[in-house]
Amino acid sequence: MGCAGLSLAVHMIRSGKFSNKKILLIDKEKKEKNDRTWCFWETGKGAFEEVVYRRWDNAWFHADHFSELLDLSPYQYKMIRGIDYYTFCLDIIKAETGFDIVYAPVEEFQHHQDSASVRAGGVTYQANFIFNSILLDLPQVRNGKYYLLQHFKGWIIETENDCFTPDEATLMDFRPSQEYGTTFVYVMPFSPKSALVEYTLFSTSLLSEEKYTAGLNEYLSAYLNISQYKVVEEEFGIIPMTNHRFKTSEGRIINLGTAGGQTKASSGYTYRFIQKNSVNIVESLIKYGDPFHIKNRGKKRFDWYDSVLLNILNYKKLEGSFIFRQLFKKNRPEVILKFLDNETSIAEEFRLLNTLPQWPFMKAGVAEFFK
Repeated sequence: MGCAGLSLAVHMIRSGKFSNKKILLIDKEKKEKNDRTWCFWETGKGAFEEVVYRRWDNAWFHADHFSELLDLSPYQYKMIRGIDYYTFCLDIIKAETGFDIVYAPVEEFQHHQDSASVRAGGVTYQANFIFNSILLDLPQVRNGKYYLLQHFKGWIIETENDCFTPDEATLMDFRPSQEYGTTFVYVMPFSPKSALVEYTLFSTSLLSEEKYTAGLNEYLSAYLNISQYKVVEEEFGIIPMTNHRFKTSEGRIINLGTAGGQTKASSGYTYRFIQKNSVNIVESLIKYGDPFHIKNRGKKRFDWYDSVLLNILNYKKLEGSFIFRQLFKKNRPEVILKFLDNETSIAEEFRLLNTLPQWPFMKAGVAEFFK
């Protein structure tokens, strides 16, 4: 009952085509904590517009020797709080007679010829299909693949004085030290006196707890000129940035979210890809009676782009801060966001990639193509 499982359940309910089915949701604990936030960009109204906590039409991008307030239109940058999402989805699910919920740790999956089963809390449940969003084991990354981490620590802070401009978010700020790898901060202001400040890194290893805290304190002091504040919420997360091919299914067990490869390798963004995948699964179930007819137009091309960037970051051929600065300095924001959503045309991609240093990207591109 994380983002992927709840999203799929709600998309199924809204289709109106599954009222005659018995559907079981399993999670190890009740969703009663605000344990994460999802930030993403979107055009128009999304499937979960009712629980968007804040939205921004403009966002800052900062790097050495370049700062700009970006007009994101036709996109909006949106934020959803975990607790709001859980509550909203579960209210919809609990109103459906065909759904049951079990709170128990998942212990084992098995796939059979015409069904699949899961054991949770010592009880075995059998179904036509199981949708699993649990990344049970870290992938065994073979030669030629990369496994970086996007890791972050965030604080929601409150200040005594007005310190934020509520209608201007910070999408990426690369001005902090890059000594631990590609490092940036994003700031999501809620009011003049409150904001989420997230210290984020792309690297192969985690930092000590003290270094995340030091990074946040230094950013607040050096770049926001804030010394007096109260931390009212804290979050920490780790997202895999890898071109390892996660199994989308094993028999009748279909993997969702990060476990199903819905995390974009080059950026760590997952939320929008979960929504697209949920729509595709529901369409496949309705049309074909199974969840295996999934649209992946252009996916191999975008997987290759992701692998090229991971190659460059992994071997430190260019700094991530420099790459993103070039992208945002020389391209329209809407094209970059469209590209990161895997929705650009080949012509748009050619123009965008042509604004990056050609020799390092050509070498990495050829290497990854022949893998």
